[in-house]
Amino acid sequence: MKANLDDLYMFIALVESGSFTLAANKLNMPKSKLSRHLVQLEKKLNTQLLLRTTRSQELTQSGQLLYQKSKPHIEALSKVEEEVGSFINEPKGQLNILLPLEFFNRIISELITDFVKQYPQINLTCAHYSSAMPEINHTTDLAFVLHETPLTTSNWIGKTLLSFPQSLFTSIIYDTNNLSKPEDLEDESCILASTHEQWLFRDKNTLQAVPIYGRIVLPSPEMRLEAMQRGLGIVKLPDYTCQNNPQIKKIKLTKEPVAQQLSVLYQSRSIPLKTRAFLDFFQNNIGRLS
Repeated sequence: MKANLDDLYMFIALVESGSFTLAANKLNMPKSKLSRHLVQLEKKLNTQLLLRTTRSQELTQSGQLLYQKSKPHIEALSKVEEEVGSFINEPKGQLNILLPLEFFNRIISELITDFVKQYPQINLTCAHYSSAMPEINHTTDLAFVLHETPLTTSNWIGKTLLSFPQSLFTSIIYDTNNLSKPEDLEDESCILASTHEQWLFRDKNTLQAVPIYGRIVLPSPEMRLEAMQRGLGIVKLPDYTCQNNPQIKKIKLTKEPVAQQLSVLYQSRSIPLKTRAFLDFFQNNIGRLS
């Protein structure tokens, strides 16, 4: 039977303390328990490790060998325990975040800067994606997703943080007199975020999906906004992207576009402290996005 780590740790503490009394105090345990661990270790190794008298203790040859060979490994394990404990008690380490393209870039930049200043032990890498859903893997700590329909089932945990109203916009010179209901959009020139797109409209508890076939597909919200301002057609965007813009107008239909949801994905409910720190910080400062 092999010795366990607790027995070895106590044996090293006993050798370095020089007495059972001092070692028991260091380990915060009764001397009788420490003595039992030594006896247990000697039985497992089938050899005597320590010669004891009423006034002194001396290592046997086997004890000296065990002490020399095991001490570096026990010290290394203790160091690992300390480092792991620091991760548990103090936010630190590499944090990888995925964000949608052109999502409040200035405000998010300010928020991330404030977070990094507050947590100097965290190294943060932020990446953007232009598709509807990010490509996430085991290195991703948090992924923020904008969506209109419920997220697909996965091993990741999703939490909705905020909702953004959306509207249809076009340039002030675009003729919208023939538009009154969502299905009227099927014959219009539209600017899409992806091919074969459907625009969703809500009227109380009902949901209507309208297939849209646009002339141009642009994954960037900023590019879609620019194309719309230049008269290329109708675009669906969150209201915050088009505020106080005299070059555009909002289209009113019998049904309103569904709101855009901001959700965050993370790997499990037991998330590391570094990840929890950023998520809490983001939620506490999410009002900056409104």
